[in-house]
Amino acid sequence: MPPLSPPRPPRRPSAPALLLLGGLSALAGGLLSFSPPAHGGQAGGSTTPTLGEALAPSGGEQLALTEHLRRIGAVFYGAWWCPACFRQKSLFGQQAGDRLPYVECDKTSEGRERCQAAGIKAYPTWVLGTSRVEGVQTLQELKRWSGFTQTPGTGTP
Repeated sequence: MPPLSPPRPPRRPSAPALLLLGGLSALAGGLLSFSPPAHGGQAGGSTTPTLGEALAPSGGEQLALTEHLRRIGAVFYGAWWCPACFRQKSLFGQQAGDRLPYVECDKTSEGRERCQAAGIKAYPTWVLGTSRVEGVQTLQELKRWSGFTQTPGTGTP
């Protein structure tokens, strides 16, 4: 059996490695301490803060449809991690998307219980009374489903 070599002293990381490790731990700390905006659902705040921000501004038709859906009691059920839910919100643009009648199904026990009680099996799901549609719906599909009618040229339903 060959003789064992003496143990080597531990090697100190180089300065660039220390900077990288420090930056990664700071990044991880920042990610771990992330919390959604405190205004979610309150007057003036987004009702959909967990879904991200739509990139395009809303038009009059998108705003009118959102207000119609809210007025008739339609509900959009989704989850913060669901890409299809983000796509659904994005179809409405920034301002209308932030006002959707949304229930987050996977952030809190209250949300999970509400979605379970509503029988939600897929995201996104839209519910209006006993009627429901699953998956991303175009604005036209949501208009038909919800009975939205808009007076031509006025911008109001």
